[in-house]
Amino acid sequence: MYQEVPNYNTFQFKEKCFEYCVVIPVINENGRIKEQLRKMVNYGIDGIADIIIADGDSTDGSTEHDFLRSQNVSALLVKKDKGRLSAQLRIAYSYALKRGYKGIVTIDGNNKDSLESIYDFIDLLKKGYDFVQGSRYLKGGKEINTPKIRSFAIKYIHVPIINYISGYTYTDTTNGFKAYSSKYLNSHLVEPFRKIFSNYDLLYYLTAKAPQFGFNVKEIPVTRSYPLNGTTPTKLSLFQGSYLMLKPLLLLAIGYYDLKS
Repeated sequence: MYQEVPNYNTFQFKEKCFEYCVVIPVINENGRIKEQLRKMVNYGIDGIADIIIADGDSTDGSTEHDFLRSQNVSALLVKKDKGRLSAQLRIAYSYALKRGYKGIVTIDGNNKDSLESIYDFIDLLKKGYDFVQGSRYLKGGKEINTPKIRSFAIKYIHVPIINYISGYTYTDTTNGFKAYSSKYLNSHLVEPFRKIFSNYDLLYYLTAKAPQFGFNVKEIPVTRSYPLNGTTPTKLSLFQGSYLMLKPLLLLAIGYYDLKS
């Protein structure tokens, strides 16, 4: 499979230990990623999966190598090219597939998600699921302090459009807590390693295409918690964030990302 992957630097701290990995995309997450990694060690995540940091070239010291080694991080991949989140994910997924992982769990690096749920994602990958979507809105899930405008946009704009495209009934389509089988990411039907995916588009594309192409899909409850003080951990303004969410959604709806025959 031909791959268009941005230029990046690799810092490998450990050899491959497990059949599954956790990919964490970050960019200047200050103390949030450090606290998250400490929690992951406390939950024993480093004992069931290799941890891979996909960094957008942070400058705040949050990905300092000695600290990452101390938290049993397997590898740090630092993007040295254009693109936002999807570029980081293309790097990490390509790296993971080349190392022979059977599946990948992706979780944001801003310490908002229920880290213990990683066990559930990996169990479902082992059972043969190809795409697992985490949901704060599914029964058993929990949303804590989600900004009202964001919750409205997810429930009444993003979810209905993704559901219409995919033919699957999701409840939380913007949640970055997901899992993919290597079978799905390697599929010639999907081809996720195209440079057309640069911002948030790859996440939405993979969410929509998994059920559309007949892969085994499941949504599971998770917790997503925003700070009590109302400060949302994000690098984007409200307008910029809305634009980067809605533009790829509309392009997805008109088939812009579909493979051309």
